[in-house]
Amino acid sequence: MDRGLWAYTRHPNYFGDFLLWWDWYLIASASGAWWSLASPLLMSVLLMRVSGVTLLEKDIVERRPEYAGYSRRTNAFFPGFRKG
Repeated sequence: MDRGLWAYTRHPNYFGDFLLWWDWYLIASASGAWWSLASPLLMSVLLMRVSGVTLLEKDIVERRPEYAGYSRRTNAFFPGFRKG
């Protein structure tokens, strides 16, 4: 888990989904569909707080004890540099 995209974020697939929803919003808003902002906002909340990261990490340390160290070193959602 310490190589590739997983070295920068614990959930690169969810972050990719997040980017796609915001990209679609930017495309839609360029044509005047400002009201489409609700979709990426909802998906962002779902991915970060409800069904994505939060649900997946709820009991993963019980199943994989080494995950605790990995989670201390690696950002949960937004990619970033390692924390030591």
